[in-house]
Amino acid sequence: MATTETLEDFYRQKFNWLPDNLSQDIGHFNVFRTEDCYMPGAKPVVYSRRDFYKVSLFRGKGVIHYADKSIEMDGSALVFFNPFVPYTFENLNNEHSGRFCIYKESFFTEMMRSNIHELPMFAPGANPVYVLNSEQDSYVFAMFEKMLAEINSDYRFKYDLLRNYITELIHYAMKIQPSDRLYQHPDANSRITSVFTELLERQFPIESPAQRFGLRSAKDFADQLSVHVNHLNRAIRQTTGKTTTHHIMERLASEAKALLRHTTWNVSEISYSLGFEEPAHFNNFFKKQTSKTPSSYRVV
Repeated sequence: MATTETLEDFYRQKFNWLPDNLSQDIGHFNVFRTEDCYMPGAKPVVYSRRDFYKVSLFRGKGVIHYADKSIEMDGSALVFFNPFVPYTFENLNNEHSGRFCIYKESFFTEMMRSNIHELPMFAPGANPVYVLNSEQDSYVFAMFEKMLAEINSDYRFKYDLLRNYITELIHYAMKIQPSDRLYQHPDANSRITSVFTELLERQFPIESPAQRFGLRSAKDFADQLSVHVNHLNRAIRQTTGKTTTHHIMERLASEAKALLRHTTWNVSEISYSLGFEEPAHFNNFFKKQTSKTPSSYRVV
């Protein structure tokens, strides 16, 4: 699996130049026409994590791969990607008429009323794809056209306006597909479960065979959260109906499937990176979780 793609990598690979404002404290923002970024004969975009956010209007036929999932697309969709989930896109018809923007988290830090990680399209385990009908596609396309016009203007407060356009797209997506994740945590059990989930997600993706999954047990997480392991287990079970260990093993299996599908690492390397001392232990774990061996899953 490739290492995290930075903004510098993005600009060098796509345009072979770096913008002057890349290191400004306001947080970088830019918007593009997809057709301007397509170069015939270019290498496919690798499955990796980026260090920036991306909002994209996809048009055409293709497959969006993110985490351990793949979504086939034929039409139009508004897609949100965050720095914590590796992804790539496989174009199946060479259509390049979409739009996308990229930005660093600090672009929103001072302006958003809620933490950006709490928004449903950027939350752990969320589905970032919002399918659009023709009317919705026209609306989203018009928003991106406004961004393109504004980024090239001399208006003094254009970044404030661009920030508003992104915020409008986020709210538009949430109206299209309301999420049950939009709520204030009603009690301590919900809060501790949320923090546990965030701490679990921070360990992923695994980006090299030398990286190891560290927090493997309920006690590991309880120590990190400064609570008794029994309190953690009780809170998570009451909130989700599943045990702490179940959540850890489920997420570990999800990452294992992603590594088997999107890397060329051998099973021993994947086993080590996921914290298993012996490949045989990993084989037994994976078969218990999926009813398949790692080798047979990779072949499918």
